[in-house]
Amino acid sequence: MKTVSTSKATGFDPAQIIKEHQAGVWRYLRALGCDSQQADDFTQETFLKVLTKPFDNYNTAATAAYLRRVAYHLLISAKRRDKRVMLVENIEEVETTWSRWVSTDNGEELLERLRECLEALSQRARGALEMRFRERVPRAQIAASLEITEHGAKNLMQRAKKQLKTCIEGKMQ
Repeated sequence: MKTVSTSKATGFDPAQIIKEHQAGVWRYLRALGCDSQQADDFTQETFLKVLTKPFDNYNTAATAAYLRRVAYHLLISAKRRDKRVMLVENIEEVETTWSRWVSTDNGEELLERLRECLEALSQRARGALEMRFRERVPRAQIAASLEITEHGAKNLMQRAKKQLKTCIEGKMQ
């Protein structure tokens, strides 16, 4: 097993790089469609790949972009190797949007904007999205708990996601 140590020649402290960028890489992988376990695995692989080779830490933004690029390629390679379909339809668009919205803060500002936009939704819409995406409740069960049809639950969540997207895009410009 290779060991990772502080390198004076390349000017970086591996522990500091991980501390500064781990959350951002993980969130980026989640945005690309990974579940939390996959994001954990690919984040770890990203740091192992990067930190066991010569690496120049120019600045925070460049390092974040480089780590995202490595994570992206690891994910794509794994999906091709497994002959699996990506969970995100247009992965290049996600990459471009992520790079535009998240510069050096590991997605903290984006996450805060999402929280603000979620608060702006109606309680019913927010509850439906939380059941679906946080608790992984099936749409039929969401519909039953809201006393609406399954189609009504689907429409409610689609409208809520559209409102979130519009809200976040407005806040990030």
